[in-house]
Amino acid sequence: MSIAKQTDSSGATKKYAVVTGASRGLGRAFAEELAARNIPTVLVSSNHGISEFCEQLRQTYQTDSEYVVADLTREEDILSAAEEINAKYEVFLLVNNAGLGGSQAFENTEVERIRRIIGLNVVATSLLTRQLLPNLLRQGNSFVLNVSSMAAHTPIGYKMVYPASKAFVNAFSFGLRAEFKNRGLSVSVVCPGAMATSEGIRKRIEKQGFFGKLTLVSPEKVARKSISQTFRGKREILVNPVSYFFSQIVPERIRTSLLTKVVRREVETK
Repeated sequence: MSIAKQTDSSGATKKYAVVTGASRGLGRAFAEELAARNIPTVLVSSNHGISEFCEQLRQTYQTDSEYVVADLTREEDILSAAEEINAKYEVFLLVNNAGLGGSQAFENTEVERIRRIIGLNVVATSLLTRQLLPNLLRQGNSFVLNVSSMAAHTPIGYKMVYPASKAFVNAFSFGLRAEFKNRGLSVSVVCPGAMATSEGIRKRIEKQGFFGKLTLVSPEKVARKSISQTFRGKREILVNPVSYFFSQIVPERIRTSLLTKVVRREVETK
């Protein structure tokens, strides 16, 4: 049975932005930025408290905000979330923000942790994009914004499979952009620097010393610049000029060695 799409006061069908991992950190900043631009949102999170955040956005910005509760490390949840979104909403923007990382010696990393990182960063990004693709393409002018990392440009020890998973996000985004550039779908990828999205992450950045603090950016700045440049059709969005300069000027072998030492110091002081 088909479900009627959401409409505005004039009877026109609303077009929504979907944001994954929207209950905290950068995802929450994306949701706030979109709501402030009067863009209706569908927020995807495994946190049931996302309903309260949606209500807060509706009250603060007087724009529609809906939610879907899903654990995007589970394939069945990805597919059911996409099915629900496709049935209820017209989607013109997908922000694949949900991700998982951390710092730990690889030999001490549990298999389930590795599976979850790959599942969220690689599988969820790919499958959700695939399942929402017909919805995006029928809008005539639509966007995908994938959240990567500066780690995608540099292999780093003690980061488990996180840098490799973000390198996938970059390659996936660039390939998707090339495939659909003439079909009204613009694909962008953002590579933020370090962000203090939680107290735990703030402490981790402090342990990285001067370099960690130098590359620090706020989630609000990342969200604001990312959305603006996505709508301008930017291919790769680089928020922190220091991180970008470092990744372009310093040879990869040296970057890997330096950053591995920084992260090792963080791990050893846990």
